[in-house]
Amino acid sequence: MTSPAVGPELGSPAPPEVHDRTATSYQYAHASVSPALGTMATDSWALAVDEQEAAAESLSNLHLKEEKIKPDANGAVVKTSANAEKTDEEEKEDRAAQSLLNKLIRSNLVDNTNQVEVLQRDPNSPLYSVKSFEELRLKPQLLQGVYAMGFNRPSKIQENALPLMLAEPPQNLIAQSQSGTGKTAAFVLAMLSQVEPANKYPQCLCLSPTYELALQTGKVIEQMGKFYPELKLAYAVRGNKLERGQKISEQIVIGTPGTVLDWCSKLRFIDPKKIKVFVLDEADVMIATQGHQDQSIRIQRMLPRNCQMLLFSATFEDSVWKFAQKVVPEPNIIKLKREEETLDTIKQYYVLCSSRDEKFQALCNLYGAITIAQAMIFCHTRKTASWLAAELSKEGHQVALLSGEMMVEQRAAVIERFREGKEKVLVTTNVCARGIDVEQVSVVINFDLPVDKDGNPDNETYLHRIGRTGRFGKRGLAVNMVDSKHSMNILNRIQEHFNKKIERLDTDDLDEIEKIAN
Repeated sequence: MTSPAVGPELGSPAPPEVHDRTATSYQYAHASVSPALGTMATDSWALAVDEQEAAAESLSNLHLKEEKIKPDANGAVVKTSANAEKTDEEEKEDRAAQSLLNKLIRSNLVDNTNQVEVLQRDPNSPLYSVKSFEELRLKPQLLQGVYAMGFNRPSKIQENALPLMLAEPPQNLIAQSQSGTGKTAAFVLAMLSQVEPANKYPQCLCLSPTYELALQTGKVIEQMGKFYPELKLAYAVRGNKLERGQKISEQIVIGTPGTVLDWCSKLRFIDPKKIKVFVLDEADVMIATQGHQDQSIRIQRMLPRNCQMLLFSATFEDSVWKFAQKVVPEPNIIKLKREEETLDTIKQYYVLCSSRDEKFQALCNLYGAITIAQAMIFCHTRKTASWLAAELSKEGHQVALLSGEMMVEQRAAVIERFREGKEKVLVTTNVCARGIDVEQVSVVINFDLPVDKDGNPDNETYLHRIGRTGRFGKRGLAVNMVDSKHSMNILNRIQEHFNKKIERLDTDDLDEIEKIAN
């Protein structure tokens, strides 16, 4: 499958040299990032970052924060403003960057133990789920593409979603699914199945929150459509300049909401009335940007009544839910039942301290008394995380630091090194923590307890954080540092929410620490 030229879609206009870069040259540049991840085995952490910066230089449009990080002439990262408050735009960039990071570090599908709950639009119609791709009666060249991608049998979300998406007549769907559950492959399969290759005009439209996420989905389309050469793909992203009055002949268009809206209305490159499948991916990241929400709804309103609408989101807070219902009429719904049993395999403790230095001392005592395979330590701010990483290094620990100001490729390299056991301690802030699965993590330490922006306990983040240790059926250990009345109050509320007692631990008592290790 070929694709026309693309340009970046991120807060600022594309640099001139990017306008005529083709998708293939971008993918070549992109491919040059991955080998760097593998060659770092013998290098120090500092060298690893240098190497990443060199690799990331060719992707200078992949900045995480346009206004905070500017590469200088040598590609080194220069911060332009200190820890300013996060704007909504940055929050969205964080979520989008996080999603991209998950895709980069994922080598295989996550084995999801959550129960899938299917709510059908018509409760009387039979509920199908499939255990093999053959049961779906796919076109042979698509089945070949699926197997070539390494899928042997459908993942949990695919078992339930594919029969609905490929039904006749096609069904609308709202689905909850995390990164790594195979949902991109599922909706790509639905799009490719509906396309009539003989018709040289757009028939499937997929919206992504950012340029990079659109490219990631595009990659899946190209891999799955490898044996279907007559299918073509176009990227509707800022910087992909087409002549006015031109009509697009590619059957699949993937892009960001602003550009897709222009292509459908102002520029008329796409006739929205001919679209058969409309996919809105990463709805929770999408609606973090006010403009994207309105643009997506305006695009949806131009589509024909019988167009199949598919919406995916990792989380479903109320705002996402309201948006989903506006975009997808009469939906079938696939939800993952909330998984809360992770806490059963984790022993939770708290340590009373009166200052940051005391928290650090408690941490050192913990390390002195028990053998820790690998640990993740969570801090509330980048500043604390940097300070803590430096202090731990002074004490002779092999420490990796994940911070929001790193480029996505750099973060992926750090996580890869931690996974391979090059560093034994990973110090990180919240934003970097989602989706990181490392089997050897035996201890999670909340140097700061997780709170939301109003200062209330963030229970979901607490679960995400300490769930890193009780994975794969192993027993884990979580230690919470409490340094004020306020944080004690937060801890009590977390304890009530999960209905699990968090025991006090005295880190000055070596015998007591040794006991918890056994």
